[in-house]
Amino acid sequence: MQKPSHLLIACNECGLVSAIPHMEGSSKASCPRCGHTLVRQVENSASKVQAYGTSCLVMLLLSCVFPFMSFSASGISNKISLLDALEVFHTFDNNALAAMLLITIIVLPAIYISLVMFLFHVASKSSKGREVNTPPSLLKQLSRLVFRAEIWLLVDIFLVGVIVSLVKIASLADVELGTAFWAYCAYSALVVFFSRAIDKEWLWENLFPTYTSGDVKPGDTHLSGNHIGCRVCQQINAPHHKHCQRCDSRLHPYNPAMNVGWACSFLVSAVIFYVPANLYPMMYTASLGSIERSTIMDGVVLLWNLGSYPIAAIIFIASVFVPMTKMLIMVWLLRAANSGVAEDSDALKKLKYYRFTELIGRWSMIDVFVVAILSALVNLKGLMSISPGPAAFYFALVVFFTMCAALIFDPRVFWGPLKHRDAASTSPVLHDAV
Repeated sequence: MQKPSHLLIACNECGLVSAIPHMEGSSKASCPRCGHTLVRQVENSASKVQAYGTSCLVMLLLSCVFPFMSFSASGISNKISLLDALEVFHTFDNNALAAMLLITIIVLPAIYISLVMFLFHVASKSSKGREVNTPPSLLKQLSRLVFRAEIWLLVDIFLVGVIVSLVKIASLADVELGTAFWAYCAYSALVVFFSRAIDKEWLWENLFPTYTSGDVKPGDTHLSGNHIGCRVCQQINAPHHKHCQRCDSRLHPYNPAMNVGWACSFLVSAVIFYVPANLYPMMYTASLGSIERSTIMDGVVLLWNLGSYPIAAIIFIASVFVPMTKMLIMVWLLRAANSGVAEDSDALKKLKYYRFTELIGRWSMIDVFVVAILSALVNLKGLMSISPGPAAFYFALVVFFTMCAALIFDPRVFWGPLKHRDAASTSPVLHDAV
């Protein structure tokens, strides 16, 4: 197979095929039809990835080794580590939720960062013409794992959950922040910088160069029937291929009925679990022999009555407004998908709502993280203790299923064939990278 003279990329959100021109420095190319970022080029990406990645791993190690925070009241104190906070659900026999927290906060980010650093190291050797001893099949497997795992990294959301927890318990007793807390703050910031330093196209091009796209040309869409775009590496494949020529990912032909059906299934599951998530207690507070049960709304009302209006607003938005809004928007999008393609202006409007659901979905996990921190920290036997309620597990399932519904939903169902195939309508829009 031959390497093409120019890079063709099919937009994942509207289906338009565009030819990417030569790009200088740190810049990005956006789809001229819907504005979706097709390529984001990062200057000196390989060196930045290694520097930020090493810093991330060091800060993560410090976060796990040193004390995270301590809580004291009436002469009794309790000190916890980061791992204590993440494993607290295991103590209360909720192993699934404990595993989810440990994976999304510690295990998966560490694996993600390490693998990205390794892949960029191999790509750098390849770009300099040096021999690469790692089997191509292994490199492809690792690359697929890395870029599919990105969405499940909840490092930044956990930090917000910790801050909300501090505000919640500040009025109950004295809280002291440990070395690990500040290391975790640095780790969270570095993870953001690390992800922004990744130039995916440079990485793929130096690991597995793009293959020729056959008779596919700029201006074709997902309705042209002459290609299947890979969502992992963006290689354009012939329609008869079952797996991507470049990364070996399984290809999924454009099938709106199947995608809508799966999205509906995940959404229905989220709605079902949303009921017990709001009816059952999110946590139990035991103080001097009395036990108080509190649901999500009880926690919001308590914070509001204590005068913590911004934190009460954050919890309400993340735990009540966001999941409900996301489910309602997804219902509307699924109904709109069944009505067929629309004019570009109307399709773009629907696409913006879809992007909103993708953006906000992860943040609903804040309340689950708050419960984990409070349950691990406030454990003063005989005086006061907090334990998680059954709603925490159901709420985590709501977040999981709404994220799956958004991930599997194909927004290309809103877009019809491109009407004006002139140069302006098929040329990507170039911007300086932010």
